[in-house]
Amino acid sequence: MKNFKRSFGLIMLVLMIMGSASLFAKPVKLSIIDVAGNLQLTQAAINAFKDAHPELVSEIETIKAGAPELPAKLKAQEDAKNVTTTMILTGYDGIASCTELDLIEKIMPQFKASFPDLEKNYLDGAKKAYDIGKGFGIPIVFCPGGPMYTYNPEFVKNPPKTPADLLAFAKANPGKFLYARPANSGPGRTFLQGLPYILGDKDPKNPKTWDKTWAFLKDLDQYIDYYPSGTGITFKELGEGTRWMIASHLGWDMNQRILGTIPPDFQGGFFDKMTWLTDAQYMIIPKGLSDDQKKASIALIQWMLKPDMQAITFDNGYFYPGPAVKNVTIDMAPADSKTKVKAAMRDQYDKQIKNTPTTTQLESKTLVEAFDMWDKLVGAKIKK
Repeated sequence: MKNFKRSFGLIMLVLMIMGSASLFAKPVKLSIIDVAGNLQLTQAAINAFKDAHPELVSEIETIKAGAPELPAKLKAQEDAKNVTTTMILTGYDGIASCTELDLIEKIMPQFKASFPDLEKNYLDGAKKAYDIGKGFGIPIVFCPGGPMYTYNPEFVKNPPKTPADLLAFAKANPGKFLYARPANSGPGRTFLQGLPYILGDKDPKNPKTWDKTWAFLKDLDQYIDYYPSGTGITFKELGEGTRWMIASHLGWDMNQRILGTIPPDFQGGFFDKMTWLTDAQYMIIPKGLSDDQKKASIALIQWMLKPDMQAITFDNGYFYPGPAVKNVTIDMAPADSKTKVKAAMRDQYDKQIKNTPTTTQLESKTLVEAFDMWDKLVGAKIKK
């Protein structure tokens, strides 16, 4: 009897230990899809997370893809009940398309305990970006955005101050102005959404009322060769001399100068009476993850919001300023970033940030509607 009790006790102890072990997360592989070019800002911080948390993460895989293909990729995984993607780095366009199909988790308030004082810690523009994400996305970088343009001063002697000036330039120089398809491009997206404010459309938040904007874009279309499927193509063609001026974005303008895609003397310009369409990039997570995958993904988001990790996002100016949280300055950035960003800065940029009103981009359904309208009304010359 004593032997039985002893054996039974040992069995129960083993079962208790096994049961307790199951309460702890097992290291998992994270597979991150970047559809926003965000990895150039965050790859170093993501690598540091893996090194710091081997108890959560065994491997981190990063994949680059286009935003339009994201919903189909996630839906295929979820339909097959084999979700291998654990996180997405995206602009608001990815949130918009994925929430429409119910493909991503609503992180907040589900994981509110993991993010104390989140909203208080955000910069004002990042907080507004968080609000339009409606809890599906956590902003990790922030930029005033656009609309603006980048130009070659050798050929553009009188930078446009109004859309009418831009139209006159395009008419006089067919094929020399370019912008990318808005659904695929941050600069294209802010150019589209910024025009209703400059042109005085009835309701800048409702694309069905953009009579002046759609008429302007149709006129401009006569002098545009095609609409590339991504922003990088427009800067490449600007640097090569094929184009003389392109729709731009504060971060892209600085980053492409730093990287040498365009010469250092190329300039950025702004329209009179503009409103910044603020831009942010988010971390989102798909539905269908295991508890361990969710735990590791949430821990990664927490890590990315730490001030020292946020300081890394100054990087090469791609999303200038970059940090989404308060009290992270350029002086906290790695030395290489400080040198490059300060060299690429223009005096008027910080003045423009300070003196120009800001607004958020359209909410998901309306943004998708604006993309669809642009595709139907303007974008017949899309070329990949």
